[in-house]
Amino acid sequence: MTISVLHVSQPVEAGVAAYVSAAAADQARRGWRVTVACPPRGTLPARLAEQGIAHAAWESARSPVRSCKDETVALRRILDELEPDVVHLHSAKAGLVGRLAIRGRRPTLFQPHGWSWLACRGATARTAIAWERAAARWAAAIVCVGEGEARAGAAQGVTSRLVVVRNGVDLDHFVPAGIEAQLRARADLGIPAHARLAVCVGRLTRQKGQDLLLRAWPRVLRACPEAELVLVGDGELQAELESSAPAGVRFAGPSADVRPWYAACDVLVMPSRWEGLPLTALEAMASARPVVGFAIPGLTEVVGEETGALVTAGDLRGLAHALASRLSSHDGTAWREGQVAALVSKEFDARVTMETLAGVTAAVL
Repeated sequence: MTISVLHVSQPVEAGVAAYVSAAAADQARRGWRVTVACPPRGTLPARLAEQGIAHAAWESARSPVRSCKDETVALRRILDELEPDVVHLHSAKAGLVGRLAIRGRRPTLFQPHGWSWLACRGATARTAIAWERAAARWAAAIVCVGEGEARAGAAQGVTSRLVVVRNGVDLDHFVPAGIEAQLRARADLGIPAHARLAVCVGRLTRQKGQDLLLRAWPRVLRACPEAELVLVGDGELQAELESSAPAGVRFAGPSADVRPWYAACDVLVMPSRWEGLPLTALEAMASARPVVGFAIPGLTEVVGEETGALVTAGDLRGLAHALASRLSSHDGTAWREGQVAALVSKEFDARVTMETLAGVTAAVL
């Protein structure tokens, strides 16, 4: 059966954009007619062009209220022109505008990629929760990237239509990096061969918690003076983080291919305040690197005692200790954890993810 699918995404960078690109490419290979509506900037339109996937320019801002009316009108025009069988809305802004535009008149999937209320506090968070409860009726299915995301939705009263399609990693693209690969990557990136290196990959935002990591880093240096930290990514907090960064921290900027950074590091650190089910952790694990971070939903589904360490959310002392113990250790702890992580990552094969997602998409018809 040929299915016409319209994916809608406001994010055009990082994890959500990578997911949309992968899903669109998989469905196009199935012979489906696939179009992605997203802003005409960032890496996502370029990826779509490389894969021969149609792109509909949809101007959209990250703010949940800014330009919302104009964005809804613009998306309705795209829907009227394409008349897709199924619409798949990715992340909070597309979920808001898309469900307002469609209101259940067309089979619709909504995928939060991290619930909207997690980025809010106080009255704004309560409003976001109320919206998600009410708007659930306008989605044939709400696709959660992990069990933790589904439980978080149910706990706030979004109890219907939740379907778990676990995030997956491309195991052909991300492969275990051995000693030789690590040395090559370090040489290419200007990292000393014998550095004790922690890497944090992600946009420089409150969600990703790099501010917490920088506060913890002096403790790491006291325990392991030769430790180095590299932040890979950019974002709205870059200037603030650079101005407050302690010694031993490098800002590498965004990277089109993060595999060399995974290969170069001894450990990936994820100080996120919230996540869905993070692709970054899966990519690092598939590259045979352990993960250290906070015990938040999403990460707890991926990282276990033998593949790294998770500490209580916000525990900076515990985060520093977990990092320092791996960076200062010469007994191969981080290396052994990385080998186990590579084995565990096989349980999150992206091929299974995309097969499951295709089944959910076809089912809503």
